[in-house]
Amino acid sequence: MVYEHEGKKYRIPNEDLKRLEETMGVSEAEAIWIWLEDEGIIDNEEQNALDQKAKENRITATIHQAKAFNPNKTQRERVLKPDPTKEGIVSAFADTLQETADFVKIINNGKLIVFKIGEEHFKVDLTRYTEKSLEKMRTSGEYDKYFT
Repeated sequence: MVYEHEGKKYRIPNEDLKRLEETMGVSEAEAIWIWLEDEGIIDNEEQNALDQKAKENRITATIHQAKAFNPNKTQRERVLKPDPTKEGIVSAFADTLQETADFVKIINNGKLIVFKIGEEHFKVDLTRYTEKSLEKMRTSGEYDKYFT
């Protein structure tokens, strides 16, 4: 929609007007007025007064610098449960690599192996899929790409 205000024409997206009308329950004329205020075309004296008051009280600076940080709270150390299935896969893979690789090292017993063949370096990271992540893959169509 094209709207003229003080001799200037403004192109207002119809979707914005419909969204304002539906969410705020206002008429089309009120939605246009709100859009013009939001875009800074029309000054809202009440909003300007509130902005000035906030600047004087330094509220905005405090809000922007606020953090959800508690210095008294310490993070617990992660304790990984032993996973014999993954450990077995990693050790079997490392044993197989011993035959062809110049260097093999298990970084994490149930997850990560690094190795070198010639001048090239590699890393293998073992990941177990949870049922929840598999369900996401099924809905997105990714499951068939990997597991069929």
